[in-house]
Amino acid sequence: MGPLVLPAWLQPRYRKSAYLFIYYLIQFCGHSWILTNMTVRFFSFGKDSMVDTFYAIGLVMRICQSISVLELLHIYVGIESDHLLPRFLQLTERIIVLFGVITSQEEIQEKYVVCVLFIFWNLLDMVRYTYSMLSVIGTSYAVLTWLSQTLWMPIYPLCVLAEAFAIYQSLPYFESFSTYSAKLPFDLSIYFPYVLKLYLMMLFIGMYFTYNHLYSERRDILRVFSIKKKIRYTA
Repeated sequence: MGPLVLPAWLQPRYRKSAYLFIYYLIQFCGHSWILTNMTVRFFSFGKDSMVDTFYAIGLVMRICQSISVLELLHIYVGIESDHLLPRFLQLTERIIVLFGVITSQEEIQEKYVVCVLFIFWNLLDMVRYTYSMLSVIGTSYAVLTWLSQTLWMPIYPLCVLAEAFAIYQSLPYFESFSTYSAKLPFDLSIYFPYVLKLYLMMLFIGMYFTYNHLYSERRDILRVFSIKKKIRYTA
């Protein structure tokens, strides 16, 4: 008997691509379901659907954002090629706003800003995960490449503004209910509204850093894509 030959997709060099493809596919399906659900509900119930957006799709949203933390591990171990700090800042923004602010305060869950924020997040993620999923299998489309590297330019700042507005609206509730505020030994205490106000300033500083990184990444990716396209046409 000859040596056992594994199928191509089981060989070590293909395992990373298979894993990333499945990960991107799961995320794409999750965010597509959320956006589709929100769209159908809006056309069915109008503005009333915006009030209970969190109750309708909040669980799936939390699952998708929780799974996205794996992307930091992907970058750290070298499975995914990207810079760790910008991705960390982007994920931290969402985790703090989604879990620390929206999930913890029921009064915020009924605000219109939650619906707007979820639309922005899912638009960006649907395009990003579609592009990443196809890139893993070596497929690229000019329109999708351009869209994935351009859509964030107007939407990402709007995301940050919506996140900041959600935090601002939550401050009175954190002050009234003292959520996450606690007294520590040695006459020390944590007053969470002050933490959120400090984070608001850091949010815009992080946006500036992340925006510059994404812009540099966009320039490099579009330049490489343009070169590959010219080589393909001249070959």
